[in-house]
Amino acid sequence: MPQLELALWAGFAIGLLFGACGQATGFCLVRGLNEYWSGNTGYKLHAFALALAVAVGGTHIISTTGLVDITQSMYLAPSFSWLLIPLGGLMFGYGMYLANGCGARALVLLGRGNLRSLVVLLCLGIAAYITMSGLLGPLRVRMGNLTTVSWSSMTVPPGALRSVLVGLAVAGLLWFAFQKRVSGSRARDLTGGAIVGLLVVAGWLATGWLGADDFDPLPVTSLTFVAPIGDTIQYVMISTGMSVRFGIAVVAGVLLGSALTALLSRSTRLDAFTSPRHMARSILGGSLMGIGGALALGCTIGQGLTGLSTLSFSSMIAAASIVAGARLGWMRDPAHAP
Repeated sequence: MPQLELALWAGFAIGLLFGACGQATGFCLVRGLNEYWSGNTGYKLHAFALALAVAVGGTHIISTTGLVDITQSMYLAPSFSWLLIPLGGLMFGYGMYLANGCGARALVLLGRGNLRSLVVLLCLGIAAYITMSGLLGPLRVRMGNLTTVSWSSMTVPPGALRSVLVGLAVAGLLWFAFQKRVSGSRARDLTGGAIVGLLVVAGWLATGWLGADDFDPLPVTSLTFVAPIGDTIQYVMISTGMSVRFGIAVVAGVLLGSALTALLSRSTRLDAFTSPRHMARSILGGSLMGIGGALALGCTIGQGLTGLSTLSFSSMIAAASIVAGARLGWMRDPAHAP
């Protein structure tokens, strides 16, 4: 089997596991943040911290052993926009609070039969494409050119210092993840977080190792869901004029994995909007996530896990901005909890 095809099948398998895990454990950053800010018990935010710890540690191992050259990923580009990255992060974070979840969570919920998520995903994918290569594309490029700054390195350089910082980051995240709370599905949530973290590492291996073809290499990346959702919508419409990409394979896997898990657990049900206001909220949330994710070059998974697993400075800015955007949404309407 050609390396490219093998890498695509690996992406599909990673998506299957992500979808099944998301459906079974409810892995979701928005729910975790809402629990934390509202003072409620639960381990959703702890699960995300564990996922990040596993992703950072695992990515460091495969990088230092030479299995994957993560310096080829877009997260470690030697320049970034000081305006678009934080602005996009704020928009994405606010949008995901309005939509009650990010793009990855919407895919998982759609597999269970949540029709609201279909609207969110369509708005997210279309808005992302409008921003990347559509009507807003020229403005995005112009603003990016005016606000881009260059750094000699967008991450901590390799060596002993990097290993020490990785160790400290992983230790801090594990300390937070394993803090005991009053109640909540601790084992289930933390297991979900560990699996998602391992899947981020698996994504790097799929693209940077399996897909490292000398003549037709895959872009070195891992789990991310903004551009891939838009790519999947486009592929469904014009598949004869477009080849399958790693992200499309992952999205297809997430949908199938979530649907199969929901069927096996008998948790499928059709959910719709409760009011026109609810629908408008989801449309706005999905659109903001699409535009914001395109500007910030990722989402809660793409920047918050995959990007941060490289210790990229721009990913740190993007992730912090996403959390800040979600906080703005929570402060405006804390009663509308995911």
